[in-house]
Amino acid sequence: MTPVWVPDANHEALRDLVRAREAAKKDQLRHRHRLGKFLLRHGKRPTDAGQAWTQKYLNWIRIHVHFEQPALEATVKHYREEVDHIAERIAQLEQAIDEAVKQAPAEIRVVIEALQALRGVAQTTAATVVAELGSLSRFAHPAQLMGYSGLVSSEHTSGNRVQRGAITKSGNAHLRRVLVEAAWTYRHQPNVQGRVLRRQKSLALSEEATRIAWKAQQRLYKRFTALTARGKEHNVAAIAIARELLGFMWAIAVHTESQSNPAQAA
Repeated sequence: MTPVWVPDANHEALRDLVRAREAAKKDQLRHRHRLGKFLLRHGKRPTDAGQAWTQKYLNWIRIHVHFEQPALEATVKHYREEVDHIAERIAQLEQAIDEAVKQAPAEIRVVIEALQALRGVAQTTAATVVAELGSLSRFAHPAQLMGYSGLVSSEHTSGNRVQRGAITKSGNAHLRRVLVEAAWTYRHQPNVQGRVLRRQKSLALSEEATRIAWKAQQRLYKRFTALTARGKEHNVAAIAIARELLGFMWAIAVHTESQSNPAQAA
């Protein structure tokens, strides 16, 4: 029989919470599209409102976008209120995630904190990885974890003929989404500053976790650059980087879990 991992109550609760935030982010995109397309249909284009959906842009809509027809005025008001409402929902869910991580058992919390040493992996991404995967050390090798995620290439083999295709997508879609989002940050040159530096200092992460994270930056940046230089599309390169990023996550998690629970590691 093949053993499977059964999430406990703590993992299930955290998983439902991060998935609720993911659903809210999808709703936010839909509401923004509705409002944005409505404005375009009526020729409302800002000239000095900055990038779309910043606070400056939203203030421009509130102050300058008005219509003589009551029906149109009611429509834009409804779309604007929906955008504001979903933003409040997301803020509340992110605050709930903060509290849930603080109150989580130590074996969950320490791994979430350690994963944040990586570039592109803030608390929500780290919590999603842990909630969806559970204990990463249950995978004997990172290649097993990569296959489990569905980020490996499909294969059609017959005799001496080997043909590889698109990724299998056989694993967890929530996991793949956050990994690919994080992978895009590795197109930039390696550095430890800004949010990454603040996370590493505030969480007092171990030297091993920060060492692996720095190794990941150097390796994945070179990999991203090499793939795009060979003519690979950026989306394809990002998926390849996401797969290797998962291997670095595995290394950090295994080290952290062994430090927090030496008996289990033995």
